Amino acid sequence: MHVTLQQGDITLVEADAIVNAANSGLFGGGGVDGAIHAAGGPEIRAACERLRATSLPRGLPTGEAVATPAGRLAARHVIHVVGPVYDPAEDRSALLRSAYTRALAVADELGAASVAFPAVSAGVYGWPLDDAARLAVTTVLAADTRVAQARFVLYDDQAYRAFSAALAAASRR
Repeated sequence: MHVTLQQGDITLVEADAIVNAANSGLFGGGGVDGAIHAAGGPEIRAACERLRATSLPRGLPTGEAVATPAGRLAARHVIHVVGPVYDPAEDRSALLRSAYTRALAVADELGAASVAFPAVSAGVYGWPLDDAARLAVTTVLAADTRVAQARFVLYDDQAYRAFSAALAAASRR
């Protein structure tokens, strides 16, 4: 898999799928989640409502992923993942890694060759950025997937630098 970095707005990315750092309710929120719902339009919300009414009545569990159409976005699909809230007293790294591996598994089910990821859990969920970047990059690089192109789309300079350092460190291994 070829992994790249880009600074910018994930809602503008052309890819087979973009990953949404969602909350378990799937109805939009702040940050990436709110931006994807706003830019994608009512089709995403309607698809999430159908999921909640059928297969996910209690919401999407932490570390899991589910796909919807992308509505008005340039991508074909949105893969919603729920990352863990950071807790310094409890190691939730496996849940964060799971969010990335489950997103790639769903991408494989969709036949997606290209996937764009945000920095899951590194915003309002409080995960320290350097650790979130390390976990994201190493997990995606080690994943057993048919996805050919993974792109991390980072909103600001600080996130871009953290992911750049993580990718460089992983490349030296």
